Amino acid sequence: MNKEFIRAIDELEKEKGISKDVLVEAIEMALVSAYKKNYGTSQNVRVSIDREEGDIDVFMRKDVVIEATDDLVEISLKDAMEIDPRYVEGDIIEYQVTPRDFGRIAAQTAKQVVVQRIREAERGMVFDDYINRQGEIATGVVQRISNETVFVNMGKAEGILAVTEQVPGETYTVNNRIKVYIMDVKKTTKGPQIYLSRSHPGIVKKLFELEVPEIQDGSVVIKNIAREAGSRSKIAVYTDDENIDPVGACVGTRGNRVQNIVDELFGEKVDIITYSDDPEIFISKVLSPAKVEKVVINEDEKTAIAVVPDYQLSLAIGKEGQNVRLAAKLCGWKIDIKSHTQYFNDGSDDGKNSDGGAE
Repeated sequence: MNKEFIRAIDELEKEKGISKDVLVEAIEMALVSAYKKNYGTSQNVRVSIDREEGDIDVFMRKDVVIEATDDLVEISLKDAMEIDPRYVEGDIIEYQVTPRDFGRIAAQTAKQVVVQRIREAERGMVFDDYINRQGEIATGVVQRISNETVFVNMGKAEGILAVTEQVPGETYTVNNRIKVYIMDVKKTTKGPQIYLSRSHPGIVKKLFELEVPEIQDGSVVIKNIAREAGSRSKIAVYTDDENIDPVGACVGTRGNRVQNIVDELFGEKVDIITYSDDPEIFISKVLSPAKVEKVVINEDEKTAIAVVPDYQLSLAIGKEGQNVRLAAKLCGWKIDIKSHTQYFNDGSDDGKNSDGGAE
């Protein structure tokens, strides 16, 4: 090694953020192994690299003991005192044993260590980058598909879109660009592993944040989202500003904003509802597109009966109960649906004999 090599390490410290001392220490440790391997010795050795000149020295180390039993690693106190009478038991004596051709071995070993550390540093930077992007959406390119798992090229890293995080009905084609939600990032021996989702409710939230300026600036707040990926989502929005219509802001002129989101979700229906602290008002809204005549709530059990016109009963319940199921998830209440005729003919508000319910 030489001054040029030390300068190269200095540059790495600036460009990659790899500590010079950490890198040199790693090279020194690797050179100890390289020395023992190439010279077939089990001696206890230490390698020292001059941080300025790049000179390398190998030292054999021996422990000072009363009586030496292994000449490779020990020296008797008597022999040590012949070298220097100040030695005492427990001291360490070092002898320089640098081989003449060690420079070649050192250069090869140092190169391997540097390459490895650069790779580790780059992986670390990628991990730090993506760990800070958890809960965000990103655009990637479908790289390959294996056993239904989709691997997405995120630029500097590969993301995994598992079957459980895919949207039913969506198809993925190699080289196609897709938007994905970054769920989790973990460190592995192969580098950072990025776990992605297309079905997470967070992707709907982030798409609205990107599309609606009023959400970006905080004047409109997303209170909650309920989603059955690939089919329907319900989103509750709220504002303190009486001059802003939160639903209108999300829908956009001629529905352009919400349509962009629907297109990105491949046609998934999106219901946008104005949030209310009043559970009666909120429950009547979350059952949209059905019109609710009356809501009877039980605060203690957090249950509610929603009464709808007879002709809107199936609309309120939704196909296979989806509408009431999403509504219940959005507001956090168990909801029983009753038709106008059933509720008033029964004369009860206990929710029994309801035609549809969800929690």
